[in-house]
Amino acid sequence: MKDIRFVDVGEGITEGKIQKWLVKDGDNVKEDQSVVQVETDKAIVNVPSPITGIIKISIKEGSILHIGDTLAYIGTSDELKNVSAAPVVPVPKSVAPRTIQVSQPQAQKEVIATPSVRKLAHDLNVDISKAVGTGPNGRILENDIRSIASQSAKQAAPSQKYSEVLEEKHNEEVEREPMSMTRRAIAKNMEESWKIPRATHMDLINATELWNLVSKEKQKMKDMDVHLTFLPFIIKALVQALKENPHFNASYDRDKQEIIVKRYYNIGLAAESDDGLKVIVIRNADKKSITQIAKEIQDLGKKVKDKTITIEEMKDTSITITNIGSLGGGFLAVPMINPPDVAIIGVLSIRDWVFDDNGKPIMGKVLPFTITFDHRVVDGAEAVKLGNALIKYLEDPEFLEMLG
Repeated sequence: MKDIRFVDVGEGITEGKIQKWLVKDGDNVKEDQSVVQVETDKAIVNVPSPITGIIKISIKEGSILHIGDTLAYIGTSDELKNVSAAPVVPVPKSVAPRTIQVSQPQAQKEVIATPSVRKLAHDLNVDISKAVGTGPNGRILENDIRSIASQSAKQAAPSQKYSEVLEEKHNEEVEREPMSMTRRAIAKNMEESWKIPRATHMDLINATELWNLVSKEKQKMKDMDVHLTFLPFIIKALVQALKENPHFNASYDRDKQEIIVKRYYNIGLAAESDDGLKVIVIRNADKKSITQIAKEIQDLGKKVKDKTITIEEMKDTSITITNIGSLGGGFLAVPMINPPDVAIIGVLSIRDWVFDDNGKPIMGKVLPFTITFDHRVVDGAEAVKLGNALIKYLEDPEFLEMLG
């Protein structure tokens, strides 16, 4: 008999949620067959069965998991006879978290817990002998330890929280809405981002040539089932600008006080989804054509909407672009840096603009952009140089025609 655990999938992921069981309790499953979908803060992960056998499900859909938690058991009918499933029931939206049951100390009480759970109890200052295990045969799980630690923190709070006062004051006029795994990850990531000492450089690009080129090539691409936007050209121009300003294509190692300069160009793109912002990655953008990048943006965007995007397709950025203009709003913006990137480029809506041509006003197109950067790594003067390089390439007809 083997158990299926929520294992460390990397990228700093520590928890997930059972989105959907792909089999029913008691079903026969095959080795490597996907049995459950777990939603993490990055993507939905299909978890396979380690062996062929009958499945005994331990945790219900909608339940929150932590690394090491057991999802199910696989074995023969005889092996599973002594396994009593203890499903974790998700907390309803309008109900407060369940009360933590703590047993009284008993002489020679057997504590069933893994070394990692015991270490967690020690780290959180929880007396593991007082915990009531919700796992099979009374096994103490990480959830049990975390629940006790959370309850202790609440009891130690000196005063009533604002949210509780709000609910008392407005009674049924407020509703608690659980955050999705993605929204929780965004919140955590933005808290980290806010710690970065940042500054923002803003400028304008004469996008008349870019506008004309995309308008000319759009139908040709459409015939190839590719939706062409300005973004592939911006990506290629940014890669060239980064080659001249490499400290923006980097990360900061705070512990070693070193700048990690990246010699690859993995351009992250902020992508909107139903449950929050995700970042898709165009890998090795310097080695891809405009058509390839446009197709990749299209395919990855569809995966985000379909919720089939993988963790691998959303990690290892070297710099990020947020295409604010695609939503049609704003003239200037100050986007948040996507850690561990050094900078994020915000591009706004292209619009009509009057330019000065030797004293004569002429109509054209303008593209506003912003560079928000980690001031520990680069200074304002360097941001201006990066911006000027971006302007140089996107305003250069020969460069654009070469890409087109």
